[in-house]
Amino acid sequence: MIRRRLELSMKARPARCPAFLAILLLVAGCEANPVTGKKELVLFSTEHEIALGRRHFGPLQQASGGRYTADPKLEDYVASVGQRIARVSDRKLPYEFVVLNNSVPNAWALPGGKIAVNRGLLMELENEAELAAVLGHEVVHAAARHSASRMNRALILGAVATSVAIANRGSKYAGAIAAGTTLGSHLIQKGYSRAHERMADRYGIKYMHAAGYDTAAAVTLQEKFVALSKGREPGWLAGWFSTHPPSKERAILNRAALAAFSPGGEVGTDRYRTRLAYLRARKPAYDRADRAAKLLDSRPQQALRLLEEAIRREPGEALFHGLKGQALARQGRYRDAVDAYDAAIRRDAGYYRHYLGRGLARKALREQMRARQDLERSNRLLATHLANYSLGRIAMAEGNRVVAKRLFGSAKGAGRSLGKAASRDFTMLDIVDNPGRYIRLKPIFANGRVLVDVRNPTDYPLRNVTVQVAMEFNKKSLNYRFRPFDLRARSSVRLASSIRYRPGDSLKAKARLVQARFRPPSTHWAGIFRAYP
Repeated sequence: MIRRRLELSMKARPARCPAFLAILLLVAGCEANPVTGKKELVLFSTEHEIALGRRHFGPLQQASGGRYTADPKLEDYVASVGQRIARVSDRKLPYEFVVLNNSVPNAWALPGGKIAVNRGLLMELENEAELAAVLGHEVVHAAARHSASRMNRALILGAVATSVAIANRGSKYAGAIAAGTTLGSHLIQKGYSRAHERMADRYGIKYMHAAGYDTAAAVTLQEKFVALSKGREPGWLAGWFSTHPPSKERAILNRAALAAFSPGGEVGTDRYRTRLAYLRARKPAYDRADRAAKLLDSRPQQALRLLEEAIRREPGEALFHGLKGQALARQGRYRDAVDAYDAAIRRDAGYYRHYLGRGLARKALREQMRARQDLERSNRLLATHLANYSLGRIAMAEGNRVVAKRLFGSAKGAGRSLGKAASRDFTMLDIVDNPGRYIRLKPIFANGRVLVDVRNPTDYPLRNVTVQVAMEFNKKSLNYRFRPFDLRARSSVRLASSIRYRPGDSLKAKARLVQARFRPPSTHWAGIFRAYP
């Protein structure tokens, strides 16, 4: 059984915690932080952290651009520097280092030692010592349980909320409590605390020193990033600099740390330039692809020209061929798009978006079976709302309502037009199965006749609405069914039956919805394809 631990801030007062949290504290264990040596209570064992990192590492790589494959030796080099740092860290974990095919300058760490760095950040560095400073910083985040600490806080809040829910059983808020412990991409998207950043800086410098690198690089790197962050476009600041914001304070503290971890080790400028030569020589191609990606929706033809230039400069980059497939699909050239995605997959068969794009293009070409294979392969690499929705449409075409409804339901959480389309198609099926969830009925006795108010509060026009009234009329049972009718979205109608009554009659009535259907517009799929990211 994995032992559970709980981390508390210095301001926490367990004696005042709700009962549920007090129980959680009792089962928690206390041990020293592997990096600082200070006692703390944490919820996750090392085994749990490692399992968590392994579980999310693959999907988060996919969501962040996929692995950089055009120059495999570059990832080997980065991993060698990372492992050199990891060997001198205070915590032994199964560290793993990958390079992601993303121009945004970013790096992140998951619990258990899973660390990724974007090619965009590598382009901003000048030597191996600066790379060691970045990787050392991320190693400390993993070794000191900083990602797990953020999860701990969420779980503590969840525990407190759960205790409140127990105390207020039946409250309308109880059903929303579990959302407080949801784990998602916030592991890499939300920033660390200032204390965590300062700790990662200082102990990262310690690890650099122990590994034989020039610790001065940690100072010059921070100073350079402070300077670069001024006047740069928001996209440049969206990666590492949003979760690890540079500051003059951090640069000053890093310089003060040199007193304990003196500079003078390896810098590795020539070695770094040699290893980055292949990527840097192709920077103009990546710049064109980045510009093309911004033009896909508004100017797909111009985007296509930029991508053709990028491919001429670097034909081996799968990303360029995948973006070309998107540009062609946006122009309705689905067969050419399939060919472009084929080229992307030949160069990188491990990235979900190539299969997703090819699956959408094949669906537009009515190649349903091959489209389903691609979309399912895409989902195995990274489950997406768009793939689920598209698979739902295929299941609908094949008459598999149960599967289609499940897939539409899973895609309802998507934003904008896709989420609305998934909700609409889910409702289309669910109205048939559960019409009473959508239409409001109210029997009325007025002017000697039995009436029924029917209201459609949904955004969907309904057809073949059939209503039945079950009555007890002077202790005799009677059923009356109205003729089917249509009902516009967000409208109501009052139905009059032929049943009449007189003062003094004993009447009870209950209205029941027998059926309701609606037909989605025929232009539906084209709009969703244009919404493809």
